Amino acid sequence: MTETAARGRVDVLFFRIGLVRYGADASQIVRIERAGFHAQLVDALGMPDEGNRALVFATESGERQVCVDVVEGIRTLEVEDLRRVPPAAAAPPGVLGVWLEAGQRPVVLIDLPTTVDAPGGPP
Repeated sequence: MTETAARGRVDVLFFRIGLVRYGADASQIVRIERAGFHAQLVDALGMPDEGNRALVFATESGERQVCVDVVEGIRTLEVEDLRRVPPAAAAPPGVLGVWLEAGQRPVVLIDLPTTVDAPGGPP
């Protein structure tokens, strides 16, 4: 847990795949680089339009990369502003919740390692 999370805040990295905006805990991201042959497409997140960037994150088995179209940046959010997906919604594995930014569509918050390993993710 990051120091900001202990105070009721979390740093979220925002990115887009296709037309969908996602957020992930920024502490999961090791680095951002140009997408290469190691960058994975994740069916559960949709297909990127260009996929020229990769989010690199650590897993128990080593570093993994996921293709994204745009990295929008990092924003510190209050934990109380985040909403969990209710169990009855049957969200796919890795979907943690949503963030509702005023005047915008909801941002889906994901756990990168869980999402990439979920059914529909890469082998």
